[in-house]
Amino acid sequence: MTSIIKVHVFSGARDEGPLCYLLQVDGDHILLDCGWDERFDPTYLEQLRPIVPKLSAVLLSHPDVLHLGALPYLVAKCGLTAPVYATVPVFKMGQMFLYDLVNSHLDVEEFEHFSLDDVDAAFEKVEQVKYNQTVMLKGDSGINFSALPAGHMIGGAMWRICRVTGEDIVYCVDFNHKKERHLNGCSFDSVHRPHLLITGAHHISLPQMRRKDRDEQLVTKILRTVRQKGDCMVVIDTAGRVLELAHLLDQLWSNTEAGLSSYNLVMMSHVASSVVQFAKSQLEWMNDKLFKFDSGRYNPFTLKHVNLCHSHLELMRVRSPKVVLCSNLDMESGFSRELFLDWCSDARNGVIITARPSSFTLGAKLVNLSERATDGRLNTQDRFMELQVKKRVPLEGDELSEFRRRKAERDAEDSRIRLERVRRNAQVEEDSSDESDDDLAPVIPASIVRNPSESPFSSKF
Repeated sequence: MTSIIKVHVFSGARDEGPLCYLLQVDGDHILLDCGWDERFDPTYLEQLRPIVPKLSAVLLSHPDVLHLGALPYLVAKCGLTAPVYATVPVFKMGQMFLYDLVNSHLDVEEFEHFSLDDVDAAFEKVEQVKYNQTVMLKGDSGINFSALPAGHMIGGAMWRICRVTGEDIVYCVDFNHKKERHLNGCSFDSVHRPHLLITGAHHISLPQMRRKDRDEQLVTKILRTVRQKGDCMVVIDTAGRVLELAHLLDQLWSNTEAGLSSYNLVMMSHVASSVVQFAKSQLEWMNDKLFKFDSGRYNPFTLKHVNLCHSHLELMRVRSPKVVLCSNLDMESGFSRELFLDWCSDARNGVIITARPSSFTLGAKLVNLSERATDGRLNTQDRFMELQVKKRVPLEGDELSEFRRRKAERDAEDSRIRLERVRRNAQVEEDSSDESDDDLAPVIPASIVRNPSESPFSSKF
């Protein structure tokens, strides 16, 4: 029997926005990714809200914000209860992406879309799977799915969705068929003429460089900056491609002939230490070459020459010139934006953006300026840019009074809710205790019930 298959795009088609697709196979609704971006536009999520109770499953392909950034919002604000599936690295690194995102905003402003607790609650619903592991969709629909290596980020997956009737659906976005320094490329050997292929063509028109040429160009730009006593900022993601660059630069710093030992190498994010620890324990998800330890038998992500920093204070303790791998990639928030504001006044410093960000972001504006300068189309007025600078400052006067009033109201409401919860739990326990006592009380026939005034051991003469 042929199935009825429908695909509805909520976000991520014909634009560079976050990815979110709804796949309907007969009566089952499967959400393919649920990304968000720095605009935090809830429009498409509100369109998705009526569908949330109908969802049978959510499949996550990659750990970055563009693929799973809205998951905490869907769980906390839209009541998502469907099971969520992801590979083990997507589960772990996805949390790191969202922790870094939330903390980056909390450093300079209030972030009300979701909290760190919401992130934890959302990932408690994630069921971790391995590559090529077949998972049956709950219910009697006869649908099963499995994750295949995508090659773009650690744990990144292409999802193959099958029905017992023979329909084969493949969801593959942001896949990479080339073998990288730390990851194997994707493979379509197990996919044969699917009935439906959902994929993307983002940046398909951009020229593709050989890895050797790309690495040489990166290293050349870094050396040019540090040798003129400047600091070099390499803008990268939180827990995805940063592993490739950290491993590459750590190997380069280990080479005494490169002459880089006099410069410092830094990896900076709110979760840098956790990202490195997770990478050390996930070598089986990476390139086979990483298993070939040298005679020292050390883990390739020990990163002997990389300083891990989690704040500006820690970074200030690292001597310049230095090379800093920092998040976030779009430069709309996080250490990359803050460092740019601090370093842009010194012409010796440099900024290297490792991917093409969304067009509305600071990162995209800098890429555009660089391309125009290369083509000789950069005007004098183009060198000036207006940026919104956000900082946390102590409240004063009426604002402080209003804050204290609202905080007192919130504390009072929280106390009322806690007391109500305690009272309700106590009532439930009391009712349960009464029921237990009634169950344990002996049942005495009415025919042998004595007069209350009589002692059970008294005798009559």
